Amino acid sequence: MIDKISIEEELKKSYLEYSLSVIIGRAIPDVRDGLKPVHRRIMFAQHELGNSYNRAYKKSARVVGDVIGKYHPHGDSAVYDALVRMAQEFSMRDPLIDGQGNFGSIDGDAAAAMRYTEVRMSRLAGEFLADIDKETVDFRPNYDNTLQEPSVLPTKAPNLLLNGSSGIAVGMATNIPPHNLGELCDGLLHLLDTPECSVDDLMAYVKGPDFPTGASIYGGKGLIEAYRTGRGSIKIRGTATVEERKKGYESIIITEIPYALNKSSLVEKIAALINDRKIEGVSDLRDESDRNGIRIVLDLKKGSIAEIVINALYKFTPLETSFGINMLAVAHNRPELLNLKSILVYFLDHRREVILRRTRFNLRKAEERAHILEGLRIALDFIDEVVALIRASKTPLEAKEALMARFELSERQSQAILDMRLQRLTNLEREKLLEEYRELLMKIEYFKSILENPQVLRGVIRDELTELKEKYTTPRRTAILQDLEGIDIEDLIPDDDVVITLSRRGYVKRTRMDNYHQQKRGGKGIAGVSTSVDDSVQAFCAATNHKFLLLFTNQGRMHQIKVHQIPEGSRTAKGAHIANLLPMEKDEYVATALTLRDFEPDRYFFFVTKKGMVKLTHTELFKNVRSTGIKACTLKDEDELLVVREVTQDQEAILATEHGHSIRFQMSDVRPMGRAAAGVRGIALRGGDSVAAGVVVANSGRDQLLTVSERGLGKRTEVGNYRVQTRGGRGVINMRVTPKTGKVVGSVMVGSNDEIMLLTSANKIIRLAVNEIRTSGRSTQGVTLVRFGDDDAVIGFDLLDAAIIDDDEE
Repeated sequence: MIDKISIEEELKKSYLEYSLSVIIGRAIPDVRDGLKPVHRRIMFAQHELGNSYNRAYKKSARVVGDVIGKYHPHGDSAVYDALVRMAQEFSMRDPLIDGQGNFGSIDGDAAAAMRYTEVRMSRLAGEFLADIDKETVDFRPNYDNTLQEPSVLPTKAPNLLLNGSSGIAVGMATNIPPHNLGELCDGLLHLLDTPECSVDDLMAYVKGPDFPTGASIYGGKGLIEAYRTGRGSIKIRGTATVEERKKGYESIIITEIPYALNKSSLVEKIAALINDRKIEGVSDLRDESDRNGIRIVLDLKKGSIAEIVINALYKFTPLETSFGINMLAVAHNRPELLNLKSILVYFLDHRREVILRRTRFNLRKAEERAHILEGLRIALDFIDEVVALIRASKTPLEAKEALMARFELSERQSQAILDMRLQRLTNLEREKLLEEYRELLMKIEYFKSILENPQVLRGVIRDELTELKEKYTTPRRTAILQDLEGIDIEDLIPDDDVVITLSRRGYVKRTRMDNYHQQKRGGKGIAGVSTSVDDSVQAFCAATNHKFLLLFTNQGRMHQIKVHQIPEGSRTAKGAHIANLLPMEKDEYVATALTLRDFEPDRYFFFVTKKGMVKLTHTELFKNVRSTGIKACTLKDEDELLVVREVTQDQEAILATEHGHSIRFQMSDVRPMGRAAAGVRGIALRGGDSVAAGVVVANSGRDQLLTVSERGLGKRTEVGNYRVQTRGGRGVINMRVTPKTGKVVGSVMVGSNDEIMLLTSANKIIRLAVNEIRTSGRSTQGVTLVRFGDDDAVIGFDLLDAAIIDDDEE
């Protein structure tokens, strides 16, 4: 006969059974003893072997064989891996296995094969199995119904929080950090005395996780949330200190790392970041760790600030990492998300049940023994008659029945009298028997008081917790910090005036402004950046260390970095390649560099392309930049982004072209657009012409347009000579371009107190005052600003801030 079933319903039923099996039987620990089935079976198998802490070690293979043969019918490697972890001091806060041999390392090295290692239970593990033979917990059949195994261990230690647990089941996971035993005992004692206490009250005792690898944690909102709700996230930060070396050099010593972090991978990550110059100032890195502890040494270069390097380690490496707390455990045979109090309540309930069942067992045994002793006492009182009665009996059965009839004894009492040895008839033995009987009566009264009086039961639990704390507590290893923000790197770096130089091939550097002194107009300049034959300076700008450096590429993307993160170099240094700092595509280079201190809501970025397109976009849209950069502007075919400026809508713009034309229009003619917009036409270009500069006209005292040509000529023209036109027109003449002047390099708004810096293709830099440049009309050629050879040319210039000029004068 064939039964028809719904495959959908069958799949639902089967998958539900499978998921429950994984949750209950493998991945999620029991809230009472904090153990998963495999760990519980490992410990029970060792208990059955008598493999306690005060016995000789046994081969791991022997233990694993017993576990998989009797209780856990799975792979031996899975059982051995669980056994190994229970013996690792860097994995367990208080190991439950005492191992002898190679059990792996914090570097990720695997343990030796099970045939080479030996194990026995730790002393603390004995508390997990205490009184298990006194009917304290339920037993269930093993997988083949030939043996019995405990469904839970009668542990005295709150193991779920003590050693923590992690596991992934079907549709759920658990991740519980380890804690300090002394703090847990204090919390349990407080809960025992004041059951109505809150989670916050318990947090005065259980202050936070205590990891075996030490380190520090932030005891902030994430920890409070985890203890209150069962879910939260904390940050773990390794311990790094600074040591003095000879001749004023310093070293950073890492002595503690976050929990579950592979030390070797940490060292490799640090080395990679040093090679990529993400971490600056380190001359040597080595791992000096040994069996006495972790010691990772970073030798610093002369003049390096140790705090900056330490903060870089926390920012870029797993030396600071997050730990997601998810306190899920099996309670009443179902998974449940628990907070701190509920976990401790479940444990205390488990201890009450264990103690009550142990007491009932002890009471029964004591009453049975007292019953026997009562019969022996009667026999001793009538010893002559008892002996005579026994001698008169033909068989033991007849003697037993005669004793039962004569003295009203039970069958067990009569048998005990018959089994009694003659030496018990001595006065000394008689006194011992009577003393044992009196002690049993006292124990019986005590056991009954435990079962009948909750206060006595509470006292037993309190005594056990106090003894556990005194016997096994070790000092806290993990420090709890209320503020883990650390030192702000910018607080350690002076907000000095600097010059950012970027070459066409992508080499960037940061140079102090005082390396460039002011010169007279017509000077030859001083040596600037040293580049290769096929390279030249592409962009440079004056800034301060605390500003943001916004790098807009010719392909319309934007990258953001702090100025102080640019590697510092001398005036003639080549610098570091931008690819070491930012991800750049092939044939992509930085077209314009812009410095900004804050992203203000009422300001915009003004985009200008070489084909004369313009765009206005809110600066706030560029505040959050991914590490790979963001799209700042959409470009049409064969067009490139030329320049970006920070503006407001009440300002005006002037676009200057390479062939000497220009157009002035109001910024309000350009409506604000999104980041990915292409923009609108700013100027109608004549054949072969392209935009050389985008200038912002602002009411800042700068009322002249300075234009510079590639042959080193320049001129100042009153901005009033440029009439305001409608955006998109052909414009007016800006500079008379001839073979003597060469093409226009760029234009900028200046005032009489300003200074500019010129860069030449021969990598010369000249700094000069604007008031040395003669004011002239729109259609003039200008005056000579810098002299150079026939093959040399001006390739760029920038305006210096007045604040920088004032600092230099002081």
